[in-house]
Amino acid sequence: MRRAELDQMLTTMLASQPEVSDLLFTVDRPPQVEAYGELKPVTLDPPLEKLTPYQVEIIAMNIIGDNLWHIEDLLRHGSCDASYALSDQARFRINIFSQRGNFSIVCRQLNATIPTLPQLKLPEIFKEIPREKTGLVLVTGATGSGKSTTLAAVLNEINRDKPVHIVTLEDPVEYVHKHMKATFNQRELGIDFDSYANGLRAALRQAPKVILVGEMRDQETVKIALSAAETGHLVLSTLHTVNAGETINRILGMFEPEEQEQIRIRLADSLRWVVSQRLVPKTGGGRFALIEMMGANLRTQEAIRLGESEGKTFYEIIEASAPFGWRTFDQACLDAYERGHITEETALLYCTKRSVVTRGIDSIKKTRGDMASTAGSLRMKAFEHSAPPVLKLK
Repeated sequence: MRRAELDQMLTTMLASQPEVSDLLFTVDRPPQVEAYGELKPVTLDPPLEKLTPYQVEIIAMNIIGDNLWHIEDLLRHGSCDASYALSDQARFRINIFSQRGNFSIVCRQLNATIPTLPQLKLPEIFKEIPREKTGLVLVTGATGSGKSTTLAAVLNEINRDKPVHIVTLEDPVEYVHKHMKATFNQRELGIDFDSYANGLRAALRQAPKVILVGEMRDQETVKIALSAAETGHLVLSTLHTVNAGETINRILGMFEPEEQEQIRIRLADSLRWVVSQRLVPKTGGGRFALIEMMGANLRTQEAIRLGESEGKTFYEIIEASAPFGWRTFDQACLDAYERGHITEETALLYCTKRSVVTRGIDSIKKTRGDMASTAGSLRMKAFEHSAPPVLKLK
């Protein structure tokens, strides 16, 4: 297979369904695309009803090309991340991995156009993040929850408003930023640097004002990121955690117990925002982003330094700070349900505390006037179908 044939295959797969997010190549399965969260097979010409190990390997080698870093990573560790450009039509973030002795490939389509904060319909408080001068901002969530898109929108806002130097360390480079007021230098793992820790250490000598670190993978990266945040840089990064509280615990868990007290102090002083995301099915089709936001105040700093306690959990702190624009996932679920963006079932499926959301949904239904008591309706039905009581005279 030549590159032109691979490009033709990718083009056909992209055109097979609207809103394609991922392209999959797996042995004994046809080429597949994911659209609206569902996998669908693609008919090619000539047809490929079941991909053979050789065919998948050839596709993988065409994607990797002559990049020795990716080849070594794949052979040594069993997977590698790469990027691929389909002319001017599309770009992909690609993971090639081995399973049961064969290769599989997942290609995540990247948006060519960098979204803006208004286009993403993020909470109004989100506009505070690009205005930060220093500190650490973390965007968290599962794989595919839109972390990279959110960070791209934040960087785009900075690029539009501030004449600063921005250095990004990515694996791989996803959104290509054009120079506006800011000057961008985007570096890719495996091509421009060999590890996040080394790339971040070098970035401190490159006079940036803003640094994007693709992922906080180890304690060395966290330490250098904290140092950068403490020395006047704005550091943006991601973690694979489900909410703000787990994000703090995950960072602390990277360190030995004897180091954690110092890390708590440094993190409390440096952390500015934790944004957690969940992409959920949207009413009428598509997906909707639920956002949990925690900022920095005296209560969050105390909880980071001393740990969570009764009445002082991160959940309770965020919940109490709702008037300032902070929100828990449960508050985001209720807001999205009230506005008609998601269904009741989705709200209950993706919330953090189901009892809280259940009470909130009942309250919304009562306000709308469409709250019907299930128990009451059952009692009415039982009464309607029961025989009239028989009076016995003594």
